Amino acid sequence: MALNKVYKLNTGASMPAIGLGTWKAAPGEVEAAVKTAIAAGYRHIDTAFGYGNEAEVGKAIREALAENGLERKDIFVTTKIWPTFFRPEKVSEGFKISLDRLDIEYIDLILLHWPVGLNPEQGVAIPRLPDGTRDIDTTVTPSITWTALEKVFEENKDKLKAIGVSNHPIPILEELLKTAKVVPAVNQVELHPYNPQQKLLDYCNSKNIHVTAYSPLGSTDSILLSDEIVGKIATAHNKSPAQIVLSWGLSRSSILPKSVNAERVKANADLIELSAEETQQINELHKTHGKRFVRPDWGVKVFDEEFE
Repeated sequence: MALNKVYKLNTGASMPAIGLGTWKAAPGEVEAAVKTAIAAGYRHIDTAFGYGNEAEVGKAIREALAENGLERKDIFVTTKIWPTFFRPEKVSEGFKISLDRLDIEYIDLILLHWPVGLNPEQGVAIPRLPDGTRDIDTTVTPSITWTALEKVFEENKDKLKAIGVSNHPIPILEELLKTAKVVPAVNQVELHPYNPQQKLLDYCNSKNIHVTAYSPLGSTDSILLSDEIVGKIATAHNKSPAQIVLSWGLSRSSILPKSVNAERVKANADLIELSAEETQQINELHKTHGKRFVRPDWGVKVFDEEFE
C-alpha cells in the first residue's frame, strides 16, 4: 500500500512518502481535506506560513488525531518560513509564528520557502518596489539565513525535529553547503513528468538531501493529465491519468498531491507500480513537453535552468 511507504531522512526520522499538499486550499476547505486525508490513512501534511492556512491545518490535525485514535507522533507535519523572515534576527520569529499557529506540540520539518529573502520592512508578504519588481532583501543570502535556522534548530530540539529548504537549485545548495553545519534534510521542489529535474534529484541524493515533489501533477487542470502517453498507460491499468503520474512520482521521491475533494484525496493514494517500459515512456515526456508551472517573478536567478 502506497500510504505505508516512507523515506528515511538524514536525521534518522522516517517521512511518509505521500503527503497532503495544502497550497491554494481555500479557508474552510482545507480543514475538511486534512481530516479526510488523515481518516484515509495519510500521515504527512504539508503547509506553510505563505499559504495562510497553518492555524486551520493545525486545528484539523488535532481534531483528526482525536477522531481516529492517533497520537501526535503518528503524523508528520511540514511547514515553511516565508522570505520576509529571512534576516537572522527574524528567523526565530518566523518559526515561532508557525509553531503557535499550528499548535500541535512540535514541527517535524520546517523549510526555507525560497532561496531569496524579501524586505520585511513593508509589512506585506510580497513587498514590491515602485517599479513593480519584488523588493529583494539584499542583506541576506541563503547561507546567512540557513546559519540562523541552524541556531533555531539547536535551541528548539523539543519543538523542531528537522530543517530543510524548498525551491533551492544546485548552485545555491553548493554555496549553502560550504558553511552549513547541518545538511538540509529535505529540498522540496516542483517535480512531475514535464519538469523531472533529474540533475537536481541526483545532486540532492548524492548529498543525502531527500527531495519532495510539490505540484506532482503539474498544476490545477494540468495539461499533463491529458497527455496521450499518460492516458494510454492509465487505460491499460484502469487508473486515472493522475494516479499514473503520481505512481511515477512516488518511485522517485516523496510526493504532495493536493486536493480538497474527498474522493480525489483517497484516489491520489491508490497507486501502482509501473513497468520499466512505462516508466521510461513517462521519463521521456519532458523532452517534448517540458514545462515548469510555478515560476514567480523573482527578478533574480532561482531555478537551475537560469544558471545554465
